[in-house]
Amino acid sequence: MHVDHLRQLDSLGITLVWGEEHLLGREISGVTATDLEDPERFLRPGEIVLTGLVWWHPDDGRAKAERFVAALSAGGAVALLAGEETHGAVPADLVDACRAHRVPLLSVPARTSFRAVTEAVYLRQWGDLSRLPAPHHALPENVRGELGRLLERGAGPAELLESAFAHLGTPPCHLLTSTGRTVARTSSAPALSAREAVRLLRSASGTTLRVQADATAYDAWQLHLPDTDAAPPRVLHEIAEVLAQHRHHHDRRRAARARAHETLVDLLVRADAGAPDTDALAAALRACGLPARGSYRVVVAGVGAFGAGAGAGAGAGAGAGAGAGGGGAVDGVGASRAAAGVAPPGPGLALDALAEATRHLTSAPFAVAERPGVGAVAIVPVDAGADGTGGAGRESGDGLRDGFRDVWPLLRACRPDAALHAGISTLIPDPAGLGRAVVQARYALAGARTTAPGAAGPEASAVTAVDDLSTLESLLAGVPHDVRAAYLSSTLGPLLGESRASHGVLLETLEVFLGHNGSWARTAKALQLHVNTVHYRIRRVEALTGRDLSRLDHKLDLRAALLCR
Repeated sequence: MHVDHLRQLDSLGITLVWGEEHLLGREISGVTATDLEDPERFLRPGEIVLTGLVWWHPDDGRAKAERFVAALSAGGAVALLAGEETHGAVPADLVDACRAHRVPLLSVPARTSFRAVTEAVYLRQWGDLSRLPAPHHALPENVRGELGRLLERGAGPAELLESAFAHLGTPPCHLLTSTGRTVARTSSAPALSAREAVRLLRSASGTTLRVQADATAYDAWQLHLPDTDAAPPRVLHEIAEVLAQHRHHHDRRRAARARAHETLVDLLVRADAGAPDTDALAAALRACGLPARGSYRVVVAGVGAFGAGAGAGAGAGAGAGAGAGGGGAVDGVGASRAAAGVAPPGPGLALDALAEATRHLTSAPFAVAERPGVGAVAIVPVDAGADGTGGAGRESGDGLRDGFRDVWPLLRACRPDAALHAGISTLIPDPAGLGRAVVQARYALAGARTTAPGAAGPEASAVTAVDDLSTLESLLAGVPHDVRAAYLSSTLGPLLGESRASHGVLLETLEVFLGHNGSWARTAKALQLHVNTVHYRIRRVEALTGRDLSRLDHKLDLRAALLCR
């Protein structure tokens, strides 16, 4: 299929904005949808790029459009398809940038979804392939027949991969996600840790081919062969097309279970800290394929720009803020699915990230859904043992908590523009406690958001478990920001005003005094003051705050207030 063929698909209403004839004749190898400002690392040569222009604003000037199109050109994109829905028309700055970089630009009307464009391209490609005479297929006819039969009976990716490469001597081959999760591997391929898999995908060694199917930034499938000569390129592409068909059907089955997951999560959120109705809970668990007995953990995740949503505690809807709105669940597949990098930080992204992280850690069924004002919620059955191994494909309770911390930086690396946060409940020994577990996880999420602001890189994304709340500081981290601010003002208010410089000195003295466990001598030494001066300042603090610093409870009051700053 060539770029110019897009204009011939009348049902899509795609129009040409700019493009020279010889550029429109280039062949399309695949489709990527993205609203990242620099999508180069997600692109494969020969792809068309779909963008909703969420990344662009009229006040941005020409520089941002120039950077975006330059990235497309460097990544080998053969055309850019810009959606009209966000701005009503294709910006002139984008037209100029495409002309400068010789990237054809086409306009997609608001009525046409990107999914429709993607499906039209792949249906056309499959139609072209099916019309070829048998000798034009790279895969032998018997192999194609066997793969077709396997698809028809619902075989998994491991069986498909093994069968597809058998006629080539079954060379080592991995099917990996963007975060390094091994979806399948041939029998000759070694097991890889997620970090090893990510290094392979980022290295220049071997051959890596993306499976062209709807995916998120986190779970896009990649075929990787360490030996570049192990399979002819056309054979590899045909195998990838078979895997794309499998994924399409698999994701449709997941989507059918989405409502059951939402029902379970809604039931637990409404229960708050209480126990949900026993019969309703049993029915909801059964509909999700989850056990009616045994241990669970709950994980709640949220997404925001660096520091966004800090301090949104459980009492105010932990996980609220950027990325906590918008419902939807597709068993870990966001309600709006597109190619890697499509969605800006916001609704759906937390769901995608949480589902992929959970699949790293368990092969057993779990439920995941995203609810407004709460965030993405995963209900995960775990083994209660402490040996780090779970039963029936399940991770142990401690293993799940530690596993999330290990995999979280890999998710973060896939979307460096989005700060991911997660809160994990304690181990719940019985499903009746799942309502309490949701409350715990939301509180832990708020703590994660509070400790991450100002960080950069992987540190901007945090995972906090309720088990970690072992200090006053960590406990206060989950208190809603407005509540902490009110407590700070009511407790230390007279010392916080900037009208008198002496009050700042008193606040410093109080902090050092409490930090030295109320020792007059050590406080005086640390501040290089006479001990009588320390006594005078602490008496002033007591007078202004109404606290008696000889009492432990009053010391704790003021220490908590200092931690709320």
